[in-house]
Amino acid sequence: MMRDLFDTDSLEICPGMVLLRQFADTASLQPVLESLLAVSPLRRMQTTRGFYLSVQSSNCGQLGWVSDRRGYRYSELDPLTGQAWPDMPAAFRTLAQQAARSAGFAGFDPDGCLINQYVPGTQMGAHQDRDESDVDAPIVSVSMGIDARFFVTGSERRGRSTAVDLSDGDVVVFGGPARLHYHGVRKLKHSEHPRFGAVRWNLTFRKAG
Repeated sequence: MMRDLFDTDSLEICPGMVLLRQFADTASLQPVLESLLAVSPLRRMQTTRGFYLSVQSSNCGQLGWVSDRRGYRYSELDPLTGQAWPDMPAAFRTLAQQAARSAGFAGFDPDGCLINQYVPGTQMGAHQDRDESDVDAPIVSVSMGIDARFFVTGSERRGRSTAVDLSDGDVVVFGGPARLHYHGVRKLKHSEHPRFGAVRWNLTFRKAG
């Protein structure tokens, strides 16, 4: 069960994990996102076992999350272009900091943002965000575009999960006791967003270094 936390627009999913409904102004973020992808295009990353993730990804900020046969890690360079990732836009940083503060995590200063593109039929299995050197800092996850069903299982990968439907502009912040909880996204159903089309974007802000 979820309970009201601060007001009708804020919900505690579990201790340390807060949903901020309609927190992000995605109309203003859309052109910013497009400018970043013009510099560091989307790509489908490979896992250590040789499989490719169903989502396409890019990054911005000082450090970007990358995955290939050598493992999961953060890199200062985009392996696709050989150049530094584009700087994190002020609008992105401000949103992440304000969301973290609203969820009770003041002083958050992200140095990386993972950009994931989901289309109908794609999903993200249960996983931990544990490649960051600073796991005391929270994660801020912003949803843009079509709806998705987010789920969290807790400290174990398998077991009973709590599901939350996310819409355009919703933000999930998790830290403290929920920082290393397993979480993921169920397979997306087909739908259309008036601005983004049949796409969901997820911006995940981290303190990686």
